[in-house]
Amino acid sequence: MAEAATLVYDATDKILGRLASQVAKQLISARKAGREQRVIIYNAEHAVVSGPRTKVLADYDSKYKLNHPRKGPFYPRMPDQILKRTVRGMLPYQKNSSGRGALRDLRVMIGKPANLVGEELPDGHDWGDTGAIERPLPLKFVRLGEISSSLGVDASRWEGE
Repeated sequence: MAEAATLVYDATDKILGRLASQVAKQLISARKAGREQRVIIYNAEHAVVSGPRTKVLADYDSKYKLNHPRKGPFYPRMPDQILKRTVRGMLPYQKNSSGRGALRDLRVMIGKPANLVGEELPDGHDWGDTGAIERPLPLKFVRLGEISSSLGVDASRWEGE
């Protein structure tokens, strides 16, 4: 596979579905073109889900409680895993190996990693194009960090930043 730059996205104030669809499209198109494309998304806890707070929290709570707590299938509670699962839903993950390989090239992180601090990115890293998904914040929204807290995750892991 040819060498390609790693795309870096900041999920702060980005709508979850728009960001996930953009990333999924880039990952699968790179896979089909035969080039290696890695994507890093940081600040996952600051991504937003649009909609009334009570409805959004109820939807995620019902997804989490849908199945047996010990036998699964399990739905993620951490904000980085929720975002990664959202991207997975937009890839042909079950149908062929290109979707699984594309998901392996995705890294989602809580907070900002130490190697990406500052304006300059390391060699081989480029900013992902967010022009198509850039929108003002909706009137009613919930951040992924708040959704995780409502599902029972200790929010002290990302609130200190």
